[in-house]
Amino acid sequence: MSIIASSLKRPVTVMVMTFSLLLFSVLAALRIPVDIFPKLNMPTIYVIESYGGMSAQQMEGFFSTRLQDQFLYVNGIKSITTKNIQGLTMLKLNFYESTDMAEASAQVALQVNRAMKFFPPGALPPQVVRFDASSLPVGQLVISGETRSLKEIYDLAATRIRPAFSAVAGLSAPPPFGANSRAITVNVDPAKLRSYNLTPDEVVTALAKFNVMSPSGNLRLNNTMYLTTINTLVKEVDEFGDIPIAIKGSVPVTIKDIARVADAADITVDYALINGKRSVYIPVVKTADASTWQVVQDLKKAARHAKPAARRCKNFLRI
Repeated sequence: MSIIASSLKRPVTVMVMTFSLLLFSVLAALRIPVDIFPKLNMPTIYVIESYGGMSAQQMEGFFSTRLQDQFLYVNGIKSITTKNIQGLTMLKLNFYESTDMAEASAQVALQVNRAMKFFPPGALPPQVVRFDASSLPVGQLVISGETRSLKEIYDLAATRIRPAFSAVAGLSAPPPFGANSRAITVNVDPAKLRSYNLTPDEVVTALAKFNVMSPSGNLRLNNTMYLTTINTLVKEVDEFGDIPIAIKGSVPVTIKDIARVADAADITVDYALINGKRSVYIPVVKTADASTWQVVQDLKKAARHAKPAARRCKNFLRI
């Protein structure tokens, strides 16, 4: 029996199938993600650990080897590649195509926590980054100001603007680039340090000891219980100079006696020029399962709402 004869005998069935295909086609056209590249499954995870002052051999012995031993317990690992330079080690974990990367990421994070027990004192937790070729930058958010310093613009971008855009579905906003965050620097004079017979470790210990907040217990008055705290956090930059380090004879030696305290910025690690002027920008990256078109539209809406708030916070700010 031919297709035409079958269609003529069952007109209602053909009409229902035709309208169903038409309806599902319209729904698919409205809901299908608009993207540049198809979704790619790149089963790769990067683990990055930094520790200043160590050579490449020390980074390999104290960090890379420990992490590799723990990652052997993770399911689905195909190969492990390591690279060690001064103060930095990076491990690349390659998985098989059929591996559930969500489960693999959880296992890697668990093994990283176990390996941290063997790290040297003062080591920060490693960064675990899952690489996905489908996560692409969809734009750059440039921030500049006429009456504000680059440090102030960077702080605004990191504390006000970036959290606002992180609420956009399918959008990932990395930290700002082009400037450095605010930092209180303590520049020690070696000659003065030797004259008081002090060491840099004693200066660091004094700064950590006298700039801390800790609970002191509860205070009970009749039927009311009050929580009391000892707040020794430094509020003003100049107060760092009054922190005592040691007592020589009967005179205390303070930070300002052997160092210069300044409200400055961190060490410059990136530099951005926009139209010949130093500026700050935030790379806007979409997640792998998000539609590029929808992310861009939502970002534009969020930018329109962020502009007035940014101008109220910092005058003459342009986004």
